[in-house]
Amino acid sequence: MRAVAQRVSRAKVTVSGGIIGEINRGLLLLISAGQDDVPEDVAWMAKKILALRCFADGSGKMNLSVLDIDGEILAVSQFTLHGECRKGNRPSFVKAMEPATARRYFDDFVNQLKAGGARKVETGEFGAMMQVELINDGPVTLLLDSKKNSAI
Repeated sequence: MRAVAQRVSRAKVTVSGGIIGEINRGLLLLISAGQDDVPEDVAWMAKKILALRCFADGSGKMNLSVLDIDGEILAVSQFTLHGECRKGNRPSFVKAMEPATARRYFDDFVNQLKAGGARKVETGEFGAMMQVELINDGPVTLLLDSKKNSAI
């Protein structure tokens, strides 16, 4: 499972001109499941996101998590994170999980964020053409990949 985590002061996602998810201070997450992902990847990613210390403490150091600051989360599915661009000029998405299973993994990920104590978790619409707007705070943008974690 791959994620792009962006620390934001606010973010929103729209579909067909209507806002379907919106947050204030917290994390915008772009999430993709790969064809070789297993449920342990979902659990690892949710736990890692909730514990990720990317918010400043009183000394200005990144020592606080989204839970510590009572922040909000906007999770948006984005299969293109599994795009392969090494050959040719058109990305290949053969490493992305097929949509029906990816939807279940995404929903499970969101449920684990909620169960893990996130105060507010909003989402985009799986499989829809979405527009995402954000104010990146910092900017802070982090890449996470469960397959690069030796504990799985």
